[in-house]
Amino acid sequence: MMGYGYGLDPTIIIVIPALLLSMWAQARVNSTFSQYSRVQARAGVTADSVARSLLGLYGMANMPVNHVSGNLTDHYDPRNKTLNLSDSVYGSRSIASIGVAAHEAGHAIQHLEMYTPLVFRNTIVPVVNLATTASTPLFFVGLLMSNSLLINIGIMLFTAALIFHVVTLPVEINASSRALKLLEQTRTLAPDELAGAKKVLTAAAWTYIAAALTSALTLVRMLLISRSRRR
Repeated sequence: MMGYGYGLDPTIIIVIPALLLSMWAQARVNSTFSQYSRVQARAGVTADSVARSLLGLYGMANMPVNHVSGNLTDHYDPRNKTLNLSDSVYGSRSIASIGVAAHEAGHAIQHLEMYTPLVFRNTIVPVVNLATTASTPLFFVGLLMSNSLLINIGIMLFTAALIFHVVTLPVEINASSRALKLLEQTRTLAPDELAGAKKVLTAAAWTYIAAALTSALTLVRMLLISRSRRR
């Protein structure tokens, strides 16, 4: 049995690259959004009006587009079918904000069309919420008690969380692809402005890639620790 705790053993080095990627991705999305938040779209439209316009193209003109507090807390809520835009996006005429609003409209369109990865992700959310809360404590208690059952349950629950992160990748990438295509088709943004919006959405995608990688490497670490404790 290894003589150190879960948080201090040498396997921590496994997740360091993912943690560094996460820090880089978050810094990149913040800096890219900030950069293009200072560039106003020549069409003179606001992000919330763009979202309503895109939703209207798919017969969802009556969907509420709400103003929520926070910075980049934008999201589509499939439970009550509302599109929620943050302080930095709602009412803004910037290229960055329009790109984010269109991305969230893309999620609403995915829901309307029953896009398979989105449907699957929404289905497993309750399990993932439980898994995220319980997996590490169960795994840690299992290590302290040398209880293989608790260790295995912790690993299985964490695997569910990893599946969620992996499924999130195509959902987010597809929403961005839809957004950019619609902004081009409706001529909401000119080609040079689309390039800026794409940079913002690509930067955001890296945060999801980093989250998936962090979960994957954390699972590898849990498996290695579990194996070493059973020797």
